Amino acid sequence: MRRIGPDAWAGLAMLAGSVVVGAPVLFGAGETRVPRLLWALLFAALLMALVTAAVLEDAGTVAAWAAYATAVVLSWAVVLTASDAGWLPILLVFVAAVSGYLVPVWAGAAVVALNSVVIAVSMPGPWAGVAVGTSLYLLIQVSTLLASIAMKRERRLRRELAAAHLDLRAASVVLADSARARERLRIARELHDLIGHQLTVLTLELEVARHQEGGAAREHVERADRVARALLGDVRDTVGRLRTGAPHLRESLTAVVRDIPGLDISVRVGDDVPADEDLAATLVRVVQEIVTNTIRHAEATSLLITVDRAPDGAVRLTSVDDGRGAPALTPGNGLRGLTERIAALGGDVRLDGGDGFRVTARVPAR
Repeated sequence: MRRIGPDAWAGLAMLAGSVVVGAPVLFGAGETRVPRLLWALLFAALLMALVTAAVLEDAGTVAAWAAYATAVVLSWAVVLTASDAGWLPILLVFVAAVSGYLVPVWAGAAVVALNSVVIAVSMPGPWAGVAVGTSLYLLIQVSTLLASIAMKRERRLRRELAAAHLDLRAASVVLADSARARERLRIARELHDLIGHQLTVLTLELEVARHQEGGAAREHVERADRVARALLGDVRDTVGRLRTGAPHLRESLTAVVRDIPGLDISVRVGDDVPADEDLAATLVRVVQEIVTNTIRHAEATSLLITVDRAPDGAVRLTSVDDGRGAPALTPGNGLRGLTERIAALGGDVRLDGGDGFRVTARVPAR
């Protein structure tokens, strides 16, 4: 189940505040200049437009801007059609705050200015009182607009910082795995050149001694020959394992995704998953791109990554988040790079944005 983030809670609080502000007029405590049913419809349409604009925020489409523009006009209509505005101008403050997330700064400033004109027109009483009230609401609108802009900027910077941190961690893991692989290869060469060479010489010397005279010596020489040959075989097996040993995949992937702020990531790696150095490095980069994509676009709170063996022996990586998905999926550079990395190992990738965002990558058994 997806957790509700701070931005969502703020939006719900704003929606609840709007209902509280409009409730007196809805229930007859305030008069309206139009039939009350029409006013109620305008008020409901305003709330729907605000919710629609908030839902479409990250899409950055014309639909989001159109929904916000509709909310702005409806907020003016709701305030101006009430005989006594009372606390209704607070709705305009909410609308101004939302502009910080949806439209450029200049457009938000224009909304604040026009809202102030509407507030001045809707306020009864002498001009001095109207001026004070309008100025007060103007300052509140400017404050909420600036706060929204700052929060949006902080959220963007937090995502970029998390993505940059993830890039550095993935690079560190890949470099560490490469360093361990180079060290294993160096040790393997040392064993082969030093111990392996000496044991080979010993075996040859014993082979010569076995053909010498002396029955008692012959038995011991043959026993030593068997021991030396077994030792040589053990050294060769050790060298082979050192050359082909792979990085510990679970540790590498866990190190990459550890302590990512704002995203709960679980990594599950099957014990029977084979991974040589090339496959491990590829999976690290694939997981890096999946997490980066989730941070920047998914609006998700949790991500599950699973690496296991498919029935046909292929290595299979599956990731799924609880974000908003992408029904109209258009892969960017990151997802295309992910697909190319898997294709370079002879595998394939499937992307599904219908319910959250799911990535399934398969690499044939090697």
